[in-house]
Amino acid sequence: MSLYHQQHVQAGRHGFSRRSFLRNVSLGAMAAGTLSFHDLMSVSAEELRKQGRSMILLWMSGGPSQFETFDPKPGTSSAGDKAPIKTAVSGIEISEEWKETAKVMQEIALIRSMTNKEGNHQRATYQMHTGYIPSGSVKHPSLGSNIVREIGNRELEIPSIVSVGATNGAGFLGVDYEPFNVSNPGSIPNNVAATVPDQRYQKRLGLLGRLDTEFASRGGEVVVKNHSKIYNKASAMVLSPQTKVFDLSEEPDTLRRQYGENNFGKGCLLARRLVEAGSTFIEVRSNGWDNHFDISESITQRSQEVDAGMATLISDLKQRGMLDRTLVVWMGEFGRTPKINARNGRDHYPRVFSAALAGGGVKGGQVIGSSTKDGSAVQDRPVTVTDLFCSICQSLNVNPKKENMSPLGRPMKIVDGGEVVQELFS
Repeated sequence: MSLYHQQHVQAGRHGFSRRSFLRNVSLGAMAAGTLSFHDLMSVSAEELRKQGRSMILLWMSGGPSQFETFDPKPGTSSAGDKAPIKTAVSGIEISEEWKETAKVMQEIALIRSMTNKEGNHQRATYQMHTGYIPSGSVKHPSLGSNIVREIGNRELEIPSIVSVGATNGAGFLGVDYEPFNVSNPGSIPNNVAATVPDQRYQKRLGLLGRLDTEFASRGGEVVVKNHSKIYNKASAMVLSPQTKVFDLSEEPDTLRRQYGENNFGKGCLLARRLVEAGSTFIEVRSNGWDNHFDISESITQRSQEVDAGMATLISDLKQRGMLDRTLVVWMGEFGRTPKINARNGRDHYPRVFSAALAGGGVKGGQVIGSSTKDGSAVQDRPVTVTDLFCSICQSLNVNPKKENMSPLGRPMKIVDGGEVVQELFS
C-alpha cells in the first residue's frame, strides 16, 4: 500500500477524508453565500434547507418609474418635478420621496441597468416572476415556488411561500408549492382559525377522507390527491399555534407605525414575522405604479407607503440579526419612458429600469450599472432578467441550472441562461 493510500485510510478512520473535507468547505461557503454553481450540486437538499435562508420580494405592480425612484436625472429633459436627495452613502442620490430608504442605503445595492424587451404588463409580470416568457404549452413555476421546492422547510406548519396580494403560482410544480394568499395583512386569514372544538374538527376530517376515498375509487385519484394535499396543509395550519404569526397585534405600536398603517407596511411586517417563523419566500405587493397619468401626484403616495415599509423592514431584519440570511428585492415589471407624455405621465419602458437588493450576502452601499444621461438606454453593465435571477439564486444557495421535468417531458432549468452579477457579492 502506498504512503498516500495509507494516509488516506488513516484519515478516514479518524472521520476525515477528502469527501468530508470538501463537504465542510462547502458548508462554510454555503453559510457565507459564496458557493459556486458547481459547489451547489454537491450539497444535499437537506443541508440547503437547514441553512434557513429566505427571500422577501417587494413587487411594484404596474412598472415603477426609475426617474422618480432610484435613478433620478436632474437637469435633463427626462427629469420630472421630484428632486434628488443625498443618502447615507456618499455619491448615491435617489428621489426625494424615498427619505427613509435613503437612510439605509448602506445596506442596499441599486442596479440601474436592468434591461428587457417585454413591455406588456401581463407578459412582463410573468417573465419577471418565472424567468421565462409566456408559453401556451407550459405554465412555468414562479422563482419563489422553485426556491421553496429547493430549500423550503417541509416540516413547517405554516406556509413556506406566502403572497400579500395575488401573484404567479407554482405552475407545473403543483399544489405543494402554490403561494398562500393573504388579502388582509394584519389579521388571521379567513377560514384559518378553528371555529369548532378539535374533536369535532377531526371527525369532519374523517368524513371528508371517506368521501375522498370513495371518489378516488371511481376514477378521481389525481383530483383527490391534490385535494388531500391542500386539506392536509390547511388542517395542520388551523391546528398549529404558529398561526398567530399572522396576527400583527403582538408587535409594539411604535414598530407598527414605523412600517406604516397601510397594506404594504403591514405586509412588510408580516413578511419579517413569517421569515422569523421559518417561511422561505414572501412577496409583498404594492399596486398603482402604472402611471400613464399625472405621475407626480400619483407616485407620491405610492412612494411614501413603500419607502416606510421597505426601510423599516431592512432595519428591522438588521437589528434582529436576520438580514444576512434574508434577501430583500425591490422591483417591478419594467420602467417608464424618459419622456413625460401629454397626460403628464410616463409610459411603459423595458429598455432600461432599476432594481434594488439588500441582505442575503449582497454588498450594500453601491450602484451597479448606469443609464445614459437622459435615461433612454443602458450606458454600462447591462443586467438581464436571467442575470438577476441567477444572482438571487446565488444569494440563496440555490442551483439555477437545476432541471425540473415539465408535463410535456421536457427538462426545464430554474433559470435558463444568465450569469451572476458578481459585483453584488464582492
